[in-house]
Amino acid sequence: MSERRNVLITGASRGIGAAAARLFAQKGWGVGIGCHTARDRAQELAQQLRQLGVPVQVYPCDVARQEEVQAMTAAFLRDFGTLDVLVCNAGIARQELFTDITQASWREMLGVNLDGVFYCCQAALPGMIHRKQGKIITLSSMWGQVGGSCEVAYSAAKAGVIGLTKALAQEVGPSGITVNCVAPGVIETEMNSQLSPQTKAELAEETPLQRLGTPEDVAQTIWFLASPAGDFFTGQVLAPNGGWVI
Repeated sequence: MSERRNVLITGASRGIGAAAARLFAQKGWGVGIGCHTARDRAQELAQQLRQLGVPVQVYPCDVARQEEVQAMTAAFLRDFGTLDVLVCNAGIARQELFTDITQASWREMLGVNLDGVFYCCQAALPGMIHRKQGKIITLSSMWGQVGGSCEVAYSAAKAGVIGLTKALAQEVGPSGITVNCVAPGVIETEMNSQLSPQTKAELAEETPLQRLGTPEDVAQTIWFLASPAGDFFTGQVLAPNGGWVI
């Protein structure tokens, strides 16, 4: 029997992260669920996934704080032994006029969405480099590719994730490590729950496939990159967006 592989997914208590955690567990992987505010939900998810017969642990962590990321990664390695795939999924979103963005709001957006990716990658890489293998999958957004009105801070942070991904892939490729990015379109998650039914209908109509995406759509893209099918991909941006951005 082959050795079990292990994945650490940040922001995995709900939405895309939870869907990815379920999929990896169904594939027989050990799963680390990173979470910040929704700790009860993370524990409930962990209990469900353990019924599949795989090890699952919850790691409370604010990815915008480097010391917490380092502690999370160290705890994961103690529990699982190896970190095969890191999925940097934790993120926040906020719509506001550019002229209304405060310094605190700007820093929070970049702190979670961009600094958090930097901290997580930097914590995970030493072990991967030592083993000469590993995969990092970051989460951006189609707004990181093309920009979104009233989402300047979010778009800037997510564009930064794409740049970080491409540059890091070049740097660690010789060590046998791949770094790729998933940039979803409009997905039916709690992050978009503030949108009215009419707005969601309009967004679906603007999407060539005539529907919004699901967390499972994105999880399948993440799984593809983590699986052997994704072994020759690095520095790439895969965009499950229903054809909105091409």
